[in-house]
Amino acid sequence: MNTPTSQPLRGKNILVTGGGQGIGKAYARRLAADGASVVIVDISETTVASSVAELRDQGLDVQGFTADVSDAQAMQAFAGRLAQTCPALHGIVNNAAIFSSLKLKPFWDIDAAEWDRVMAVNVRGPWLVVSALLPLLRAAGEASVVNIGSDSVWMGKTGYLHYVTSKAAVYGMTHAMARELGPDQIRVNTLSPGFTTTEVPRETFTQAQLDGIMKAQALQRVATTEEIVGVVAFLMGADSRWITGQTMHVAGGLLSR
Repeated sequence: MNTPTSQPLRGKNILVTGGGQGIGKAYARRLAADGASVVIVDISETTVASSVAELRDQGLDVQGFTADVSDAQAMQAFAGRLAQTCPALHGIVNNAAIFSSLKLKPFWDIDAAEWDRVMAVNVRGPWLVVSALLPLLRAAGEASVVNIGSDSVWMGKTGYLHYVTSKAAVYGMTHAMARELGPDQIRVNTLSPGFTTTEVPRETFTQAQLDGIMKAQALQRVATTEEIVGVVAFLMGADSRWITGQTMHVAGGLLSR
């Protein structure tokens, strides 16, 4: 029988990609507060250093690395560095994605180079991360991968066709990964959040868009990161050991699905 503890993830090593800012940093904070040793990976060295310092000042066990998740060689090199200090990895949160910097535009105006970069980070990234770190996940005996999707897929959100398409691919990736990794006792699920506020600005987001989202939600308010991160902590913990290949919608009852 499992005994409840205030730190249910104690003893676990968990990686958060895109953990240097926004909701990624919030995931890292919550997982570390629940006792995990958290590894943050982000493309910005400055962002990584700042976030690691901030979280360590809060007494949390966090270390950081700089790497581009869409670069196959970079991820293999990172896996080698991580293995030197972390012989087993109990969880991965595939959060790194391009979104907040995208400018709204009809799909026929999206530049091919921008399309390719979004796909590289949002789709190829999670695949490369799990592939590179699979030996460490297997070494843990049991592990959990959480791929971050988006409920924008179910809305058919306009102006972000490349982003919406990339996140739609994540759901298929999760289902296939869960099948292939099940024999290794590695669970793979998708967290599908709705609109959530973070400190990262979205310059192209309008009041009209926000009004439309609020009308589509059963809970007509904007979520904070604190209302999202607990689901990731649950998917990393023992209480979700029989859940894999699933999508967890955390979107205030978005009604347009």
